[in-house]
Amino acid sequence: MAVPGAARALRALLLPLSPRSVPLTPRGPAASYGTSITSAKIQVNGVNLHYQQTGEGSHAVLLLPGMLGSGQTDFGPQLKSMNKQLFTIVAWDPRGYGQSIPPSRDFPPDFFERDAKDAVDLMQALKFKKFSLLGWSDGGITALIAAAKYPALIHKLVAWGANASVTQEDVRIYNGIRDVSKWSEKVKKPLEEMYGHEYFAKTCEAWVDGISRFAEKSDGNICQELLPLIKCPTFIIHGEKDPLVPRYHAEYIQKHIKGSRLLLMPEGKHNLHLRFAEEFNKQVENFLL
Repeated sequence: MAVPGAARALRALLLPLSPRSVPLTPRGPAASYGTSITSAKIQVNGVNLHYQQTGEGSHAVLLLPGMLGSGQTDFGPQLKSMNKQLFTIVAWDPRGYGQSIPPSRDFPPDFFERDAKDAVDLMQALKFKKFSLLGWSDGGITALIAAAKYPALIHKLVAWGANASVTQEDVRIYNGIRDVSKWSEKVKKPLEEMYGHEYFAKTCEAWVDGISRFAEKSDGNICQELLPLIKCPTFIIHGEKDPLVPRYHAEYIQKHIKGSRLLLMPEGKHNLHLRFAEEFNKQVENFLL
């Protein structure tokens, strides 16, 4: 049965988490470059963070997934098809997501800042002195914060499906996906297989509560004051049919990051990097180069 009143938004947010992932090579040293995708863990800030790595290019790129996402589930077409001669691509699982469990995922007031520090420290632990960020949805917010707070480390930034504030309309959308028992089986199944029903359900509820708290502030601020601090070249992409993130969020971000550019994809939804992977990858590679 479809989700009452939120079917389109829910599918746009969570269908990318179905098993359309890239097969992993057996676990081995992360330095095992080439066209294969390695899978490994490294201790960062007291937790063992899981990541995947592929490519042998001189330009390092970190992929940051969305809510309940992981590198493998959220970035299959990028891990598979981005230019591996030009780029070294790392896709991580934030703490409490994917294979970066334990710990369990929680959402304190600073969870985006915590993810930003984890992400940057992961890349430092992997010996990348400077790198670019590709952030989707929650990962886009994390990328914005990281670019603002660690400017000397970030080469370029791409963000899509992100927002720098939370409005009451956003909260209404989020509450439409709170109760996972009302989700369609097609959407629920891959997440339950990944996390188990209890963890999946509790984490979704906790995410809705955590991100909705930003709307209690007068301006709904997540990271608005940080946007002018971003100095690296920045590319904002927005799907005009995104039912989760209204266009004004992308326009606000672009307006407040000096010199940034905005690409509107008329048919793009929240998961535009998966549905239109070839076009997305081409646009991003051209920007990074």
